[in-house]
Amino acid sequence: MEAGTAQLLQVATEGPVATLTLDRPRQRNALSLALMRELIAALREVRDDGDVRVVVLAGAGPAFCAGHDLSELTGRAEADYREIFDACSEMMMALHELPQTVIARVHGIATAAGCQLVAACDLAIASTEARFATPGVKIGLFCSTPMVEVARAVGRKRALELLLTGTPVDAATAAEWGLVNRVVAPDELDGAVAELAHRVAAASALTLAMGKQAFYRQLDVPLGEAYAFCSDVMTRNALAADAQEGMSAFLEKREPTWTGR
Repeated sequence: MEAGTAQLLQVATEGPVATLTLDRPRQRNALSLALMRELIAALREVRDDGDVRVVVLAGAGPAFCAGHDLSELTGRAEADYREIFDACSEMMMALHELPQTVIARVHGIATAAGCQLVAACDLAIASTEARFATPGVKIGLFCSTPMVEVARAVGRKRALELLLTGTPVDAATAAEWGLVNRVVAPDELDGAVAELAHRVAAASALTLAMGKQAFYRQLDVPLGEAYAFCSDVMTRNALAADAQEGMSAFLEKREPTWTGR
């Protein structure tokens, strides 16, 4: 497997936005075990950075992410496969559990676990040149872990079409299906991502974190339980200093000053 000493992820911070760029362009940013571990570690560091409100996930070179590195998936022992797929699941959960909002910047192909990565991000903007697929069925390895995220993003019938045929869909179809938020021309991608990131970052970090956590928790519980849980979240949120500041600023017709409390 790939040496863990190689730097496979580029991290850049500008104001409230941290950009994490998968940096294996020759391998189409395939998710080697080393790359996944670097991304998990970077997400842990970002989590504790109070100045970062939004994380952008991007890919270097012609592809966003081509999924797992197949060179690591042939001729291995069971323990090796478990380590790889467990690391992938840990990485996806880290995206969900991150208090900051995560935006996928998808400029090229996003296939298999790369498609899963897009679906796991909170928001996604794609170039018209992007393509999305879960083609594992074509090589005898069904995209079982990618379907966890993809099915939740696009629904059963559309997810199964992707999973059972392996046929790619274009960016416009991905937007129609709910896999990405919007599609823009390639030369507009950076601007669209930056605009969305700064719109999100304008809100209270505390409020964003509470809301994101509540969103994912309420999705898969019965309706009554979801309302009870979210009512408790809103009660706690209303007591927070940022909520009191925001409501007062609205009533007083001024801009709020967030403190993250």
